[in-house]
Amino acid sequence: MNPAEEPWESPREARTPHDPPLEERDDRRPADPAVAPLLSPGGFGRERPGTPVSAVETGRILVGTASWTDRSLLESGWYPKEASTPAARLAYYASRFPLVEVDSTYYHPPARRTAQAWRDRTPQGFTFNVKAFSLLTHHPTRPDALYRDLREGLGAPTRPLYLKDVGPEVADAVWERFLSALEPLHEAGRLGAILFQFPPWFPAGARERNYVLECARRCRPMRVCVEFRNRTWMEERNRAGTLGFLAANDLPYVCVDMPQGYPSSMPPVLAVTSDLAVLRLHGRSGRWDSGDIRERFGYLYGEAELEELAAGVRTLAENARTTHVITNNCCGDNSQRNAARLAVLTGAYLTPRRDADMAALRSSGLVPPQTPYI
Repeated sequence: MNPAEEPWESPREARTPHDPPLEERDDRRPADPAVAPLLSPGGFGRERPGTPVSAVETGRILVGTASWTDRSLLESGWYPKEASTPAARLAYYASRFPLVEVDSTYYHPPARRTAQAWRDRTPQGFTFNVKAFSLLTHHPTRPDALYRDLREGLGAPTRPLYLKDVGPEVADAVWERFLSALEPLHEAGRLGAILFQFPPWFPAGARERNYVLECARRCRPMRVCVEFRNRTWMEERNRAGTLGFLAANDLPYVCVDMPQGYPSSMPPVLAVTSDLAVLRLHGRSGRWDSGDIRERFGYLYGEAELEELAAGVRTLAENARTTHVITNNCCGDNSQRNAARLAVLTGAYLTPRRDADMAALRSSGLVPPQTPYI
């Protein structure tokens, strides 16, 4: 990729039938890191009894979206027409939110120069969460997503591959190259966490827990956060054990708000297992099982729902140093609209750049002169 070109995220429409069902630290820790007494299933928005938000020291809240280059977002008119270049779009996004989740890295490992471009187009204090490459989370992976030399070394396969299919030598090479590509973000202080979203066929068990630990070990000193899509991890009989395991190993549990009643549904349990809390909002579409991405994610949270979610976010922030909230209802500008409103409702930290930073970007032409400074 030419460094001058946009480090594009793969459009959500470009999925295949083999793709999965849709998706500075300190020593502060929760008082009870194993299971912070937050919310139970179905209880989003319920504050801890007797603990008014105003009476509690609240950690830093960052709100952002899962993508800044989604095709439907570009078509929605959210970007001003002056933000017509790749650099301008990312700079404009970074003037509105301090956090973004990169999901394209799930479909194709990023090139190092792409991460360098992301670094150079964002201000000090901006944060990227990066979704782990599909092969590394036991998802089916298109052969053409593998590095060319590794793919050819496997005999140029044509069917989707799983981690077990490639052998330890190729797996090690994928790990090394994936993490090496993220070093520019990590070294610049722009990398928040690498999101490991495990599939519905990754149940709670000793082998699976060991693999979670392997992922964390391989990524150090970069940090990871963990999202499960198999309900056994958070069934009542396993919940305390799951959260205790994550807390004992300083691994952030990724809380979710998502449609219920589907095979990949996880209950809306809020828990803090590290100094970083993460909440991903997937929407509440009644068509979660649809093959149409717009039906699956085409959900706009209403004001009452956002107020309930904001109460949950504040509860997380009472127990964590930093809380990341990602809106993943990416259809049109739904995600951006909901993220902006949620940031207001939670009192989230919105702008990473100083006035001088914004002035410099405006004078460079990367951000239109009329862009508001939130």
